[in-house]
Amino acid sequence: MGASLDQQLEFLRTLDGLKGIQRASPIIDRTRQENSAEHSWHVAMYALVLAEYAPADVDIGRVVQMLLLHDVVEIDAGDVPLHSDQSTDAQMKAERLAADRIFGILPLAQRDRMRALWDEFEAALTSDARFAKSLDRFQPLIQNLATGGGTWIEHSLTEQQVVERYGPQIHQGSPVLWRRARKLVSDFFATTPPSRNP
Repeated sequence: MGASLDQQLEFLRTLDGLKGIQRASPIIDRTRQENSAEHSWHVAMYALVLAEYAPADVDIGRVVQMLLLHDVVEIDAGDVPLHSDQSTDAQMKAERLAADRIFGILPLAQRDRMRALWDEFEAALTSDARFAKSLDRFQPLIQNLATGGGTWIEHSLTEQQVVERYGPQIHQGSPVLWRRARKLVSDFFATTPPSRNP
């Protein structure tokens, strides 16, 4: 037990680093940007609260686990904002190396189980992973709406760009949530002053 507990505690201490990874999205009161630990917690709460909008075969417990784990790699690899031009291939490679290191801290059985959940989320081939991925897009969409456009205004996005960047992933995991999100986006851009709506 001693060696395993030491590994588990080291893993938990390592996770503290996620609190220092700043994301592009502001928190709703706009006093600062959220960090990746806050995002992971918040999107896991989205899964608990919005479980009724998941397909019938989705296991919400597994979805919550994926969402709590999905961004731990950012401790090493950093966060790449959705509207960034950074190479996705380079980021994916950095994230895989980070997953090797961070999950590798754990005792073997936990390492394999948590890494498998992370890999499943990344591949998005299961209903659980697709719903988790949809919420990972839905949460920042709601944050942007709640902050008067947030990163959309900052990056001068059009309504079509927002639809293209958020829509496919949200729709794949939950068509119901995408229908609501699509209307909210349309309403937002319809009422955005021309000077802020490129």
